Amino acid sequence: MPSNSSHFQESLDKRKGQGTLRRLRIPSDGIDFYSNDYLGFAKSRELQHLLLQKVMDNPQLLSGSTGSRLISGNSDIAVSVENEIAQKQQFESALLFPSGYNANLALFSTLPSRHDVVIVDEQIHRSVHDACKLSNAKKLKFRHNDLGDLENVLKRQKAHCYIAIESLYSMEGDFAPLEEIAAIAKEYKAALIVDEAHAFGVFGYGLIEKYQLQHQVLAAVVTYGKALGTHGAAILCNETVKSYLINFASPFIYTTSAQDFQWMSIQTGYEFLDQNHHLAIQLQNNIKTFRSQNLPSPSAETSPVQAIIIPDNQRLKELQQNLSEEGFLTYAIYSPTVKEGSERLRICLHSFNTAEEIVKLTEIIKGIY
Repeated sequence: MPSNSSHFQESLDKRKGQGTLRRLRIPSDGIDFYSNDYLGFAKSRELQHLLLQKVMDNPQLLSGSTGSRLISGNSDIAVSVENEIAQKQQFESALLFPSGYNANLALFSTLPSRHDVVIVDEQIHRSVHDACKLSNAKKLKFRHNDLGDLENVLKRQKAHCYIAIESLYSMEGDFAPLEEIAAIAKEYKAALIVDEAHAFGVFGYGLIEKYQLQHQVLAAVVTYGKALGTHGAAILCNETVKSYLINFASPFIYTTSAQDFQWMSIQTGYEFLDQNHHLAIQLQNNIKTFRSQNLPSPSAETSPVQAIIIPDNQRLKELQQNLSEEGFLTYAIYSPTVKEGSERLRICLHSFNTAEEIVKLTEIIKGIY
């Protein structure tokens, strides 16, 4: 065994002692309050039937792509789906990726140069932090959703700046003040990049579309493994940015393309979303039911992610265990994933949860909280 393996084991043992060791587990049966399947698309028999029928009509969809999209992995379907996405999202162009992580990695490792500054909300997704390391750009943080702090950081910069935010934050369950940040970015001639992973589908095509900010955003990321129930992501941008990514983004250039089945699934998911607006309405009704139980939460009133702060690892662990024994599947988030003292139970609400399930869930939480 390599000589440094003892360091690996020591780190793992430390995590285990703290009760924060991550393990892969097969999902157990229970009432889902932890997945990102906000609209129930991933479990939809109707959507599954549509996908199966398309595969039956064209089995070639299941074939491997055989290479990167710059060699042998491009296809009519990939190009067609990108064009449809761009049209629906009201952006000039779209570029498909196998995951949201890959999309963010491509954006932030490629667009900023070592002469630029990337200013990120302190709660931005880990993929952005990882990408910034590859770009060699200077990375600075501003306090979460704090417009004054963002301006203060911008005022001190002489280099070209990028601002990185999420429209809906997955840990806090709150919204970015999108319109205000877009205005600040314009004032300081900064480039705004928005991750719409948790807003897409839950709020139509996302909050950029809702507020018609397409022309004030350099690029946006929409992901399809959450509300759309499939997999993959797209970067929404203009033709110049798309061409630049195709030419210089290593995560795009050197990655074997996904199968056409994945791109077709995204296309079908958009069609299904357009035909099932009632599911987003039902989700909002369920969020109202949860909020009516008056549990303290920093999350927004209309967010499908509701965080319950329990700054004590042991109490948090006991609560999650109690919920699990009652058949409720939730997710506890410990430090260092979040800051020490802000550990939380992350509750994801869905269109398919019932009012009775929601009320019972909150009663159990109140019993320990």
